[in-house]
Amino acid sequence: MIGISKLYCGQVEPSDALRYGRHSKSLPSHLLQFAEDKKPVVVWNMTRRCNLKCVHCYAQALEENGSDAIGTEQAKAIIDDLAAYGAPVMLFSGGEPLVRKDLTELAKHATGKGMRAVISTNGTLISKEKARELKEVGLSYVGISLDGGEAVHDTFRKVPGCFKKAIQGIENCQAEGLKVGLRFTINRRNQGEVPVLFDLVRDLEVPRICFYHLVYSGRGSDLIKEDLSHAETRAVLDLIMDRTRELFDQGKPKEVLTVDNHADGPYLWMRMKKEDPKRAEEIFELLQFNEGNSSGRGIGCISWDGQVHADQFWRNHSFGNVLERPFSEIWDDPAIDLLHKLKDKKAHVGGRCAKCRFLNICGGNFRARAEAWHGDIWAEDPACYLTDEEIGLK
Repeated sequence: MIGISKLYCGQVEPSDALRYGRHSKSLPSHLLQFAEDKKPVVVWNMTRRCNLKCVHCYAQALEENGSDAIGTEQAKAIIDDLAAYGAPVMLFSGGEPLVRKDLTELAKHATGKGMRAVISTNGTLISKEKARELKEVGLSYVGISLDGGEAVHDTFRKVPGCFKKAIQGIENCQAEGLKVGLRFTINRRNQGEVPVLFDLVRDLEVPRICFYHLVYSGRGSDLIKEDLSHAETRAVLDLIMDRTRELFDQGKPKEVLTVDNHADGPYLWMRMKKEDPKRAEEIFELLQFNEGNSSGRGIGCISWDGQVHADQFWRNHSFGNVLERPFSEIWDDPAIDLLHKLKDKKAHVGGRCAKCRFLNICGGNFRARAEAWHGDIWAEDPACYLTDEEIGLK
């Protein structure tokens, strides 16, 4: 996760991380990426059920009706273990988490144990009453996914009218004082919608937006040929930086982040070296705090069936099941070879990654993409758009 607004526009300084001690229990959520005691943020895909049929769904979600493998009391026991372990954030996701009737009960359980609870949702099921419930249980953040303007979004989600329902969900959250942000997954079908999303965060007064790079997982694997070219990715990053700066200069700053491609950090740094070399030095320091991709280290995932994964996109490798063994024991088990290696990927990555001068601030990028593209966990990430010259190979 690369904080474009904080790095490019100066909304975060190196002293911020020092001020908070870089300990995740003390850090505000926007600085968790700089924590030195990286207990994982845990994504729980609490259901595979969903009321939409998104073409890029990494979970390959099923119909809305049905049952879930993990019941309420089992879920509370999982949360108890995570809280005692020191995981700072519980991110409830799906499928669509709001199809579970016990979501607010479980979110309240997490906040009662001292964790921060957030949800990732399509927003269509957030009624006024549900927004009030979520506020009352102490939810920290609601991330709502949009794929562009109304026509593009409804096409992606395959349910007419879901854009308007998502906008209503945003407004219902805002009316209750819930912090809400947008999530947007970039691909060739919707790259032209990036300006539309910036207009939405401005006009709706949404404080935060995350631009996700495509990960080749689930139904997202079907879009692998529709990922942006390297040149297109660079152009989109420049646009995101330009629009972020524009809002900042207008006195309407927004928290803008890019997610799932840590080449964005060096790319931003190289641009800033041309524009403001002194500020570039500070950015490089923050990027070293970040340490790049943290799958299997700073982030983990529990699937709807209890399987533990390195992140929510990489489901073809399981380290164990929380219905059989606590997450805390699984996560710290040195006998799980792949999980142990992921905690220090730099020693194992190959290809261009192994010799890249930015390895310490990228962390080898996404192993899920490398495996999907090359059939090799430790190969280079095909979505890295930096040239050989830029990474120091020539």
